[in-house]
Amino acid sequence: MATSSDPRLSFQEQLELIKLPSDGAVRRYVSTRAPYLPGQDFSKEKEMPSFHTAAFGGHVYAQAGLAAYRTWREIEEEKGTKDTDRLDIHTINGYFTRPGLSDRPFLYTSHPLTSSRSFSTVSVTAYQPVEPSAQGDFYTAADASKPLSPPAFTALLSFKLPEDDSEGVSSQEPPPQERFADILSSRKPEEWLPAPPVDITAVVSLVGADQVGTFPIVDMKKVDMTAYNEGKPVHERREILLYRLLKPLPSNEDGKTGYDANAHVLTHAFVADRNGLLMAGNHIGFGWSLGRAASLSYHFVMHVEAEAAVMREQDGWWVQEVWFPRSGRGRGIVESKIWSPKGVHVASEYQDGLIQGFGGKGKTIRQKYGADAEVDAKL
Repeated sequence: MATSSDPRLSFQEQLELIKLPSDGAVRRYVSTRAPYLPGQDFSKEKEMPSFHTAAFGGHVYAQAGLAAYRTWREIEEEKGTKDTDRLDIHTINGYFTRPGLSDRPFLYTSHPLTSSRSFSTVSVTAYQPVEPSAQGDFYTAADASKPLSPPAFTALLSFKLPEDDSEGVSSQEPPPQERFADILSSRKPEEWLPAPPVDITAVVSLVGADQVGTFPIVDMKKVDMTAYNEGKPVHERREILLYRLLKPLPSNEDGKTGYDANAHVLTHAFVADRNGLLMAGNHIGFGWSLGRAASLSYHFVMHVEAEAAVMREQDGWWVQEVWFPRSGRGRGIVESKIWSPKGVHVASEYQDGLIQGFGGKGKTIRQKYGADAEVDAKL
């Protein structure tokens, strides 16, 4: 549970849903807590304008996945599906259609589309009320009865029956723990600086690189890849993030918690959305003049069963390896791989979003806030 000394919320606190009455085959849920708003969590002594008015996109992305996952679990329970025959999250394909607002809940409508023994699909649409909640940061089912704005997010999820390797065949590239061994071994994981609340070069330079912030669910560190990236074209550069759960998350459904290993899958999807477009902006030259960054589509693929995504404290830190293969036409691509502490390539992310400079519409961040601020982190 979040405390005054550590206000960061757990998965259960941040993403929990209230189940609403169904509408035929459509299941309905409403969120209970405000989504994370990047930049609202800088230390009070840091004088910094808000660069984000939209909620963190990973919130609606992962929570929509939770709504779909619970919908599918209900269907399996209604059918009397055995535990060994249950399907796991396979892919999440999401599209952001309106900026998420942090002062009102998300209402999710989840609709099963196709169903088979080994592969099924569920669609989810997220809405928000037209007016803010009167409940502060603790939403209730009553918020779901208010008039709704057009959809803020839509997603299609696939669920798949876990399988063993076919004839023992499994391949992957060497993990980052091997390829970047010299860098990663240069200090303990917990000794790297925290992942910035807003990873824009100008913002980090002005507020400092020591800001932990209130990003929920995981503790996250950013590895200094400056020396490795020096002189390389953008598409060959890498960013490495390390993360682990802030608080335990159940991985075995016991009929009480409502969580199993798929909640860990959703945690990885939540994490993978953090700061990617901002880091891309830094690398393509908008670190001091970023005007806009916003996700359009985000695709997350699991390569293994959900159980292989479970984060256990004794296992250590997970690794997100990020790169930026394409930018242009005001957009950019962010790709990343999720690696287990033991070096297994568990999942992949592919995201397309807007990355745009100020374009001459006013001063750059450097011009507005000064070019002589000391740079506290090398991005």
